[in-house]
Amino acid sequence: MSTPLKLALVGLDTSHVEAFAKLLHDTSHPYHVPGARISAAYPGVPSQDFALSRDRVEGYTAKLRDEFGVTIVGSEEEAAAAADAILLESVDGRVHRGQLEKLVRAGKPVFVDKPFALSSVDAEAMVAAAAVHGAPLMSCSALRYAQGFLDAMADDSKGAIIGADFYGPMSIEPTQPGFFWYGIHTAEMLVAALGPEIAAVRVSSNEDHDFLVAEFRDGRIGTLRGNRKGNGTFGGVLHREKGSTFIDVYAHPKPYYAGLLENIMTLCRTGVSPVPAAETLAIVRLLEEANRLREPGATAAT
Repeated sequence: MSTPLKLALVGLDTSHVEAFAKLLHDTSHPYHVPGARISAAYPGVPSQDFALSRDRVEGYTAKLRDEFGVTIVGSEEEAAAAADAILLESVDGRVHRGQLEKLVRAGKPVFVDKPFALSSVDAEAMVAAAAVHGAPLMSCSALRYAQGFLDAMADDSKGAIIGADFYGPMSIEPTQPGFFWYGIHTAEMLVAALGPEIAAVRVSSNEDHDFLVAEFRDGRIGTLRGNRKGNGTFGGVLHREKGSTFIDVYAHPKPYYAGLLENIMTLCRTGVSPVPAAETLAIVRLLEEANRLREPGATAAT
């Protein structure tokens, strides 16, 4: 067998780090992802104005160290030096650019968890920095790899995809404004289904819901519904020429994170991201425009 890849985690303030550790280290897990182990982790500096960052970093740091035997290091640079590839997991998208600009100097593959960035300016700068240093770069929501979504995308028995509608919870987190916090999951599926060429966006918003309509350059239309009242699950409908298919993202027992990790492993082994940078940038631009349109009096761009 080949030597397992050494991975480093940066930012230990999210449940994702525990989920990844279990799938990589527990060989008895029914969806164990072989070929890598977490060798080092840097907790990062928690965001004091963001409770989910401030209040969780200590617990996840202890869990990685004590339950999974991960070495805790003191900086992004130390983490990158100790590994073959890096997973940037900080829950606060505001800090990703600064962290990534340190990590890519090692020239190693980097996965950036959602949200990649909270502005197109930062997102474009991050992609450019990775290119300058020859660091392969990938970012996406795990919902892209929900098996129910993948199965619906692979079944072309009803012909070509002509549109799609997705829904999911969309709580508001002030530090990750508007659509960037949970809207990114539905946006990820929409762009994965219909592509990155979005021509126009419209948004309706009230206290309980957000509804986004995206028109693509080829004329196809996709929608996103974000719920703060009632339905708190993810799902969608994929429209094809000969019929529509409901997407049940909970239909398969395989965790989203297992599918995501399998694709991160592809990035690490090949140096090629399964998610093109153009798609990641398109998602950030979509969410940025959607947030602008949520503001009172905003009008759609022409």
